[in-house]
Amino acid sequence: MASIQQTPNGPVLVLKESALQQKGKDAQKNNITAAKLVAQLVKTSLGPRGLDKMLVDSLGDVTITNDGATILKEIDAQHPAAKMMVEVSKTIDTEVGDGTTSSVVIAGSMLEKAEKLLEKNIHSTVIIDGYQNAAEKALELLKGLAKKIQADDHESLTKIAKTSMQSKLISEDSVGLSKLVVDSILKIARKDGENYSVDLDNLKVEKKSGGSIDDTTLIKGIVLDKEIVHSGMPTKIEKAKIALVNAALEVEKTEMSAEIRISDPTQMQMFLEEENRMLKDMVEKLHQVGANVLICQKGIDDIAQHFLSKHGILAVRRVKESDMTKLTKATGGRITTNLDDITTNDLGSADIVKQKKVESDKWVFIEGCRNPHSVTVLIRGGSQRVVDEVDRSIHDALMVVKDVIETPSIVAGGGSPEAYLSSKLKEWADTFDGREQLAIKQYAESLEAIPLTIAENAGMDPIDTIISLRARQAGGKKSIGINAKEGKIGDMYSLDIVEPLVVKEQIIKSATETACMILRIDDVISISGGSAGPGGPMG
Repeated sequence: MASIQQTPNGPVLVLKESALQQKGKDAQKNNITAAKLVAQLVKTSLGPRGLDKMLVDSLGDVTITNDGATILKEIDAQHPAAKMMVEVSKTIDTEVGDGTTSSVVIAGSMLEKAEKLLEKNIHSTVIIDGYQNAAEKALELLKGLAKKIQADDHESLTKIAKTSMQSKLISEDSVGLSKLVVDSILKIARKDGENYSVDLDNLKVEKKSGGSIDDTTLIKGIVLDKEIVHSGMPTKIEKAKIALVNAALEVEKTEMSAEIRISDPTQMQMFLEEENRMLKDMVEKLHQVGANVLICQKGIDDIAQHFLSKHGILAVRRVKESDMTKLTKATGGRITTNLDDITTNDLGSADIVKQKKVESDKWVFIEGCRNPHSVTVLIRGGSQRVVDEVDRSIHDALMVVKDVIETPSIVAGGGSPEAYLSSKLKEWADTFDGREQLAIKQYAESLEAIPLTIAENAGMDPIDTIISLRARQAGGKKSIGINAKEGKIGDMYSLDIVEPLVVKEQIIKSATETACMILRIDDVISISGGSAGPGGPMG
């Protein structure tokens, strides 16, 4: 046991009896192997020809996906080094939305190359320094590769969304869906001086199985997964004036326990009539200001429902707060907490409010808002699994379009920037004398994992592909990459395969930081006292 040290005065125990410790080369090897295994897991799902994984959880729920972040989140890795790899994909998913698989594949490749250097007795600090220098140079070269575009250039944004979708289940429907994604983002983008900002909270995504992926639509307004409260109310109202109310249309109960003593039956009648009158007044107030639609965050009493239907007001109750906020942005209305204060100015407007049947449920659609700052994407698909995967794919596409609107620079896709960076870094490495040069060269090679994997997953010969890719790029064609759909190499810009610069930068930063972090560890002390081996069970 490594925690016991023999001294002239007898053994000294520093750690718990049950603690397990793994030192030096063994610890590094164990961590690197775990990280490489994680990269191996997602490797086959990279690129337009990548395959999907079927994940079954402890309850028997099935997820079918090729989204790196989803795969790694669902597998619930146990090994500490594997967990670090999972964190990379999570960070990239929340930060830029796409490139989760690439980042894990590159980090795994960097560690694989570092392992070779460690075997040659090159110290991990030297490798880390080399990797960090190489990452800085790579980011500088990437900036030189990037093309500036107009932030609101519909055509360029559509290409970006389409490229993101090419590697997903929805690649066949990418033409229509990429247009839908760009339209929805441009609706909610706000211009601030020269720059744009996009808050994806203003975009509501509703999903329902049934129909096909083609039936996915953008609604210029909000969809509420609720039905109208009373059967006597109209199910469709044109030129809607919408009251958004955050108060219950019910007679309030007193805060403290109180009792009312009634000695005469007529008093009972008066008491009930007073309650009805209060509810009627509330509804009258709404009718007077001209509201013909009521969206209520709290409950609506049965009597109030009756009066509302008599006035022909369409009402929906118990709407989520987040939906209320989106409704204010979509309809231009204001949320009222006190019905006595409501005025015509507080009402929102929409061309049409109607109840529609979506599969087996009835939902309320608020459509045709004049200048909506909040919109809804309604996703449809053949089955629940398909709908869930379309949702994940559209999330990635929305994120990359958002990235480009906020930072309007793009680079070619198809593994082309990685291959270019790799060859340039190899040349740059020759300017170093010392062992760091070897680390930079291995870093350059690890970037080639992306074009190699894309080629491999497309059934091409990876070695032949990378050789001809290098040769064509060396001839001055920087944007040559892998056209996986047709199984050959080609010019990515002319094929409209483009990606955001921000995503590529984030992939390089995150992968390098994770690889360096794992290489820094030379001692794993496990104090669980369980039966797992050093460093926890293998992932």
